[in-house]
Amino acid sequence: MRPEDLVFASRFDGISGSAIREIFKLLAVPGMISFAGGNPSPESFQCDLCAELARELLSSKGKVLLQYGATEGYLPLKEALVPYIRESFQVEATTDTLLPTTGSTQGMDLLCKALINPGDAIIVEDPTFLGNMQCMKLYEARLVPVPSDEEGMDTDKLEEAILREHPKMIYVIPTFQNPTGRTLSLERRKKIAALAEKYGVVVAEDDPYRDLRYKGEALESIKHFDKAGMVALLGSFSKVISPGLRVGFLCADPLILRKCTIGKQSSDVHTALLNQAIVAEYLRRDLLRPHVAEICAMYKKQMEAMLEGLSHCAGIESYTRPEGGLFIFAALKEGMDAKEKMMKCVEKGAAYVPGTHFYAFGGHENTLRLNFSMSSVEEIARGMAILDSVFGA
Repeated sequence: MRPEDLVFASRFDGISGSAIREIFKLLAVPGMISFAGGNPSPESFQCDLCAELARELLSSKGKVLLQYGATEGYLPLKEALVPYIRESFQVEATTDTLLPTTGSTQGMDLLCKALINPGDAIIVEDPTFLGNMQCMKLYEARLVPVPSDEEGMDTDKLEEAILREHPKMIYVIPTFQNPTGRTLSLERRKKIAALAEKYGVVVAEDDPYRDLRYKGEALESIKHFDKAGMVALLGSFSKVISPGLRVGFLCADPLILRKCTIGKQSSDVHTALLNQAIVAEYLRRDLLRPHVAEICAMYKKQMEAMLEGLSHCAGIESYTRPEGGLFIFAALKEGMDAKEKMMKCVEKGAAYVPGTHFYAFGGHENTLRLNFSMSSVEEIARGMAILDSVFGA
């Protein structure tokens, strides 16, 4: 018998992997301008500072940080997260409601592990982040898409879907949403929290882009309006410190958190202690705030350069105008195929992600997601000129 003769678990049926990861394989050509990923700029990484913090921590606490740790997380990080979450999310957390995770992606995996049985419904925005849709599908959930507009998920349609589908969970990215860049309005945040309480549905509030605001005023999180403990807040330091450290957090009711902690024990035992400790020092020493201000100034220029390019790009019917985050979502003229056009753009030296991959049931072939954080202002101008030449042909 050989591996090709194996019968793999049915949960993998119809799941081929991330479309973005596949597109990355096209980007190895030198000089390729990539609007395809969602990575923070390497220029944002404070390599020297992280090295200095790591040396200090290993010198003073090495025997602790290099040993196994508690699944519940590194206590100094949890203590530092409490004021951070209060200030950034307007949520009164405690160390008992916090679980450090290996990126916010693991937080979503743990929620699915704790809550989802095969066939359970999860309501998602349409479109939404394809990576977490893949996670839901691996737990054999039944995805129920609810349309979005400029104010985010349509909460009237959401309530209709709740009554019709009896979901176990609602998944929403409220701030600078991936892939659209849109922000859920304040009234809709309040209503989602109220619907969760009324119908007994857990809300997975995924908010990794919240600190990347370039204009406008921050809104309270959905969790801020949570009176019943039905909202689980997912956060991450991947976009503001380093994705390679893989440090995020889950803020939830202790009963939900306990199940997630048990699930984490069999996933990775605990998130790397040294990495947790580095993030804790960023928070304890107030290193994060000035760093975020610096990278936001850089990203703002890149976003504005892309928006300017889109305003002159042939074939573009519409596009979002975010106040922050890493993404802009665009629609080509009706009948155009963004997947077909992408290959022609790649041949000329620029790449993006076709928007169809972000819809639970596909379609919307004329849409595309553009990322601006990985390209300089000059590269954005050249890349947009390539898109203009292909879309206008």
